[in-house]
Amino acid sequence: MPPVIVCYGDSITAGYNLPSGQSFPDALQRDLDKAGYHYKVDNMGTPGATSKDAVERLHSVLDLHPAVVILEFGGNDGLRGLPLEQTRRNLDSILTSLNSAHIKVLLAGITLPPNYGPDYIHQFDAMFHDLAVSHHVASIPMIYKDLVHVPDTIQADGIHPTAKGSEIIAITLLPALKPMLHKGP
Repeated sequence: MPPVIVCYGDSITAGYNLPSGQSFPDALQRDLDKAGYHYKVDNMGTPGATSKDAVERLHSVLDLHPAVVILEFGGNDGLRGLPLEQTRRNLDSILTSLNSAHIKVLLAGITLPPNYGPDYIHQFDAMFHDLAVSHHVASIPMIYKDLVHVPDTIQADGIHPTAKGSEIIAITLLPALKPMLHKGP
């Protein structure tokens, strides 16, 4: 069995409202295969999941003994206006558990729509950076950074990536992910 990369997140990871095979974990698998990396990418995305849900289901990720986890949670917390300290505490707990299990982590951040106010958004965005620094993990501060101004990359709901958007997310993740991987023979 090849080593496993678990994409652990919410609806963005799950590929909400996309045909099978069009999520960013699917695109990532194709990109890694083309580049000669022999890993199995496992999509453990759950639409609507919060960081609290992620803590409760973390055992299912740990049971897979992944080499790497791409952690993409917090967006639903922010959209629901949950206290940032609660989200921070949950993500901190997950990162601590993954580090204790000697699993490499790529923390994928997200931001919020402007109507949440600049103070809340700034604190929300900073949370991902602060967690990455304190846990010494790789991070992408904004998973949508390379697609926000590209047409046809966000679904009509204004939140979820299209298949084209998912491909761009996979490409965005690769530079931070590749140093954690090794190529097989």
